[in-house]
Amino acid sequence: MAARYAEAMERLIEELRKLPGVGTKSAQRFAFHLLRAPGSDAEALSEAILRLRAKLRLCSLCNHITEVDPCAFCSHPGRNPLLVCTVEEPTSINAIERTGSFHGLYHVLHGTISPVNGVGPEHLRLANLWPRLEGADELILATSPTMEGEATAHYIADEARKRYPLLRISRIATGVPAGSDIEYADQVTMTRALEGRRTME
Repeated sequence: MAARYAEAMERLIEELRKLPGVGTKSAQRFAFHLLRAPGSDAEALSEAILRLRAKLRLCSLCNHITEVDPCAFCSHPGRNPLLVCTVEEPTSINAIERTGSFHGLYHVLHGTISPVNGVGPEHLRLANLWPRLEGADELILATSPTMEGEATAHYIADEARKRYPLLRISRIATGVPAGSDIEYADQVTMTRALEGRRTME
């Protein structure tokens, strides 16, 4: 059966379909938009993607996406290094920063434990978390209140407790609705979740 579109268009649609949340129809819409747009727009997009791959890396301390290592948070003299907040993805940091109420450091896991999807603790970026907790006052577990987020929080709490029995370990409050992603929490909800965090038993 012949391709529906020219080979170049089919390939672009296929590549766009690999993006999260992009189905066939959306991919086709994006592809035709790029075809109709000025050549400069397509070149700018291509350059931005290549620059993303060439310039960005993970912070060696917290795993946040950055152009410099350590990242702006880890190297900022005004941040409290004794307070470490663990999040699932870099996008979660934006939700917390919008509150203006957290001045500690972050640790990005880049995922959650999900046995159904074959994701175990060994797939998360945890190795560089444990040394950061030595001498820390508190570890805040700000994973989303989903089944995977809860499982991840409990695993990290158990492991941290084995290593540092005196460390205070807290979980963000349920100001963030159960089953939702903190990336989409509004400023007031996120502030309440941070302020109402509870110590994990």
